[in-house]
Amino acid sequence: MSHAQQDVVVHLLFAFDVGYEIDLERGRGLLPGEAPGLIRRRRTPESMRYRPAPLRVSVDAGGLTLPGDLPQVGPARAELALFDFGAVSLHLQHRIRGTLEELVELGDRLAESAPLVAAARLALAPWVERMRPVVTGFDWSELSEEYVVFEIGEVEPGWLSRSVDQVARLVRLEAERLCVAEVEEATRLHLSYGPGDLIVVDWPAALVADRDGADILQVIEFANVQLLEFRLIDDRLDDRLEAAYRRMRPDRRRGALDWLRDSGAAAALREVRELELEATSVIERVDNALKLIGDQYLSRVYALASTRFHLGGWEQSVRRKLETVGDVFDLLTQQASVRRLEFLEVVVIVLIAMEIVLALVRH
Repeated sequence: MSHAQQDVVVHLLFAFDVGYEIDLERGRGLLPGEAPGLIRRRRTPESMRYRPAPLRVSVDAGGLTLPGDLPQVGPARAELALFDFGAVSLHLQHRIRGTLEELVELGDRLAESAPLVAAARLALAPWVERMRPVVTGFDWSELSEEYVVFEIGEVEPGWLSRSVDQVARLVRLEAERLCVAEVEEATRLHLSYGPGDLIVVDWPAALVADRDGADILQVIEFANVQLLEFRLIDDRLDDRLEAAYRRMRPDRRRGALDWLRDSGAAAALREVRELELEATSVIERVDNALKLIGDQYLSRVYALASTRFHLGGWEQSVRRKLETVGDVFDLLTQQASVRRLEFLEVVVIVLIAMEIVLALVRH
């Protein structure tokens, strides 16, 4: 394909978080969508399924164009997926015609993602506003995750080895030539199901060669959403823990009455407990949303994406911070107990002093 033109579908995936939870049942009444579950082929076992299936809605793709001037084959398509744990994913599909080298140049332009993310937010704004009534804890986060997938038709055996330099630049969204080590690293995680199938997954982009890669796209989309949720939880844990540490430090400016009430520690205790429950709940729902059981093809596709997105590292980081949250909760509990005991001791001392004074006055 390096010199021959071919139809290519460029998939742009944008993940956002809009709140703690989306009521998908009520959402079906507000949005004209469906929950089809995981697209199945003969190789997709029944054990692989969403719990629950995301609500998918076709949206207007107007204004969301690709940079450059490659000819487009047919209108662009866009689909919005709503997940029950508060995430939404916008999936844009642009069918274009070009050579592999032209795709590499397009990928280089797509590396500057800020304009595309801004356009995606603008296109999603009216839909997010419509779904607000079915979102618990509505808060459209500034964080987002974007990913590019180039989907081509089936390839001949040995195609990757013949086109490895261009494929490496494509999945790196890099127009400049790469050194041998970088080419090997960029194409290291690849997978084939049949002689004409190929998947190459890297951090910013992936290449999918398949006659029908819809199920593969859904798995990559979910991994992208999962990455966003882990990043978001990690950031919130950092912010809340820092706030809790500040409240735990003694403040000399506080008056005696504030010290006795200890309202700051009580508020920190409540916030830390709420954060622990919220983060644990989100992690469990994200982990359980897509069940990929057994050594099957889609499980291996997910493993490639998980490795590139460092999902294991992000989850470990979140769980370590949750352990820290538990320690902070215990410390705040002990601190509150100590202060209550100190308050009682002061009250007892004051009462004893009053008794002594009254006894002296009487005599």
